[in-house]
Amino acid sequence: MARTITYKRPVFRVLLRRVSEPRRFIQVVTGPRQTGKTTLVRQLMEETGTGYYASADEPAPKNRLWIEQQWGAARIGTPGKPRRKGILILDEIQKIPGWSETVKRLWDDDTAKNVRLHVIILGSSPMLIQKGLTESLAGRFEIIPVRHWSYSEMRDAFGWELEQYLYYGGYPGSASLISDQQRWRQYILDSLIETTVSRDVLLMVRIDKPALLRRLFELGCLYSGQILSYQKMIGQLQDAGNTTTLAHYLDLLKGSGLVMGLPKYAGQAVRQRASSPKLIVLNNALMTAMSHLSYDEARRNSELWGRLAETAVGSMLANSIIGKDIQLYYWAERNREVDFVLAKGNDLVAIEVKSGRARTALPGLESFTRTFPAKKKLLVGTGGIPLNEFLSMDVEVLMK
Repeated sequence: MARTITYKRPVFRVLLRRVSEPRRFIQVVTGPRQTGKTTLVRQLMEETGTGYYASADEPAPKNRLWIEQQWGAARIGTPGKPRRKGILILDEIQKIPGWSETVKRLWDDDTAKNVRLHVIILGSSPMLIQKGLTESLAGRFEIIPVRHWSYSEMRDAFGWELEQYLYYGGYPGSASLISDQQRWRQYILDSLIETTVSRDVLLMVRIDKPALLRRLFELGCLYSGQILSYQKMIGQLQDAGNTTTLAHYLDLLKGSGLVMGLPKYAGQAVRQRASSPKLIVLNNALMTAMSHLSYDEARRNSELWGRLAETAVGSMLANSIIGKDIQLYYWAERNREVDFVLAKGNDLVAIEVKSGRARTALPGLESFTRTFPAKKKLLVGTGGIPLNEFLSMDVEVLMK
């Protein structure tokens, strides 16, 4: 466990640099549960020797007065000696109705009085955080996305091999549990999946069909790495409603760091939105925990292992482009498929994953590039870039 605390992710240096700059912005640190946001700010407090931490993620409901109380405590520092510079960290603040108006008032008051209090807001619900930011805090904040842990981060922090990462995924809090697979699985199911669905989605956003949202998540784990039309989803789900409902629920699952639906690249935004999505789980641990197969059983299942490899590539790309001007798609046409397409402006990178799983479509790199000129065509896996090397790459380097 000590390695979890001492290992500093690259995002730590970003946060440290921003709170050290003379100009102040509210730093908004968002990302899925159990990706290390709290550890990040505690490391910051240790590095700087200052900081006041308070969390709204407690059973007793908090209100806007609570925000004022924490702000005042951070301002005071020591009795009778007002602090002119410090760090205030507010965790899960989006759970307080009207939080952004209170933060705006207090922030503007500090700015007028030249109180150099740096404010950091943590949140595991990016959609709700964003709503408050755009409503009240325009021009006052910067977002620092905290993503699921990558293969290279889990390797550096815990000494994991590629095979361990493909099965156990990228949750640092689960690393100490993998010797007891049943305990590890229950941690993923109870502390991550159930907590995210029940507390970050169902309690924070109006969901008319909660059972449908849960079943859609299960479907995403079952079919990760595969293209599934909304009509087929409706056929798999009871009380599925319409395609608009399913698309909305997929967006909620994506915003919570669970599952996303990749759109098809077509060069036209209208056609992209109308396409059948390719389901991608955003952390392999979610997929394997839901499968109820042990590590050894999964290794012997070549179809599942191949989908885990492809899902790892898809989630790595999806997590890496957060906060960047890069879009991620798939492409399919007449039984030809390109697993992933990165787009930045007019620049395209087509990626095929040779994972060993049985395919229903043929590789389509050549077909794709006859229609859409790609600056790069990449093969990942057997005969191409080794999977462990690709998973350690910087997505912006791929676009150069």
